[in-house]
Amino acid sequence: MKIKLIQPAMLPRPMDTKLKTRMAPSLALLTLANLTPKEHEVIIENENVESINFDEKVDLVAITVTVDVMNRAIEIAKEFRKRSVKVVAGGIHITADPKGAYGYFDAICVGMAERIWQRILFDAQNDSLNKIYNDMLSISGQEIVSPDYDIIDNSKYLYTNIISTSRGCPFECDFCYNSSQSVHKAYINRPIEDVIREIKTLRTRHIMFIDDNFIGNPSWTKKFLAQIKPLGLKYNAAVTSNIVDMPDILDDLKESGCQSLFIGFESINDKAIDSVNKVQNSVGKYERLVEELHKRGIMINASFVFGLDEDDSSVFEKTLDWIVKNKIETVTSHILTPYPGTRLYENLHKQGRITDFDLSKYNTANVVYRPKNMTQEELYEGYLWIYKEVYSFKNIIKRLPNSKKQWIPYLAFNLLYRRFGKLTEKICEIISFRRVGSITRWFSYNIK
Repeated sequence: MKIKLIQPAMLPRPMDTKLKTRMAPSLALLTLANLTPKEHEVIIENENVESINFDEKVDLVAITVTVDVMNRAIEIAKEFRKRSVKVVAGGIHITADPKGAYGYFDAICVGMAERIWQRILFDAQNDSLNKIYNDMLSISGQEIVSPDYDIIDNSKYLYTNIISTSRGCPFECDFCYNSSQSVHKAYINRPIEDVIREIKTLRTRHIMFIDDNFIGNPSWTKKFLAQIKPLGLKYNAAVTSNIVDMPDILDDLKESGCQSLFIGFESINDKAIDSVNKVQNSVGKYERLVEELHKRGIMINASFVFGLDEDDSSVFEKTLDWIVKNKIETVTSHILTPYPGTRLYENLHKQGRITDFDLSKYNTANVVYRPKNMTQEELYEGYLWIYKEVYSFKNIIKRLPNSKKQWIPYLAFNLLYRRFGKLTEKICEIISFRRVGSITRWFSYNIK
């Protein structure tokens, strides 16, 4: 069969440029490609970087779906089904809210694909597709298949050096997909030797580990960091704030080449944190965590969610003051968004507080519910305001890291990615996204 794997286009948020959509390819589609027997031909089309060729003769289409692209996925499926091409949909949104996907596709895949993809291919080839393929049983790390890095078109992306060392997260925050009844709760680490093999396959010392939680199993993390110390890597990862209570892992991160960590602080209001069941966060330890990371030369990408029930309109100014005071290097802000299938969605829906059911707006940049202690307008305007203020010239200078060796990556992100992202986007279009990514990596390797 000739199989087309598709990632639908995301709608940009107000602060986004093509730098976001061109950041990296989809590991989900690359994994499906590697799961596909070689007797089949695989084509990958990422609508964020290229147009979909609807008229190309293919036998099967598979679409990876996040909530904000669900509407577009339905449109894509319609076009192919008009041409008598079978369409399968999967991904985290389909898994969390399978009922919402019924009828739009010939088949949906709920759960992980490793054990059911080849069955889907067999049934498609024999014109006997089921409506739903469900694998919610526990999967072992040994069963997780590596992405097919060899088929990436490097010219389309800033980075292709992305690796996942795990699946899932041990926590169940109300606004996260992990709180969905349909999502398997197990946290799974991959075999260390498999991850190291992927690192060597990429032939680069700059790695982005894109796990939901790089420290979900601290004992595994310690063993892994010990194994990669001799490799001379410079890498980024995402962790939970309870890493503050793991000083040995903090030391190991520094010694093994960690440059920055994405951390879901979410709120500096402890009551707001409690309201969404984020049990791993302790607001009283935030500043100690920042201090411990900074003294080890590790930068922070802090994630905040605005519009929690304990938030009022003063949250934006208070959060900005905290960010500047603690010299947080980069900030990612979100409007609280009730993803279908999550506990947050169920709670807000029961309360009659969801005001917009257009899933294309569920990208954490729109207000789709009625906040408790501020208006929808105040929440949206505050969200735009804090982005503008964090990346103002004044606050970029105020947040300049104490360590001079971090100035170049810090200024590169704050100025080239955020402040002047549109200009950087045009430069990338002229000299290629791949080349700009290579230049960035060169600076990260060579500037001391």
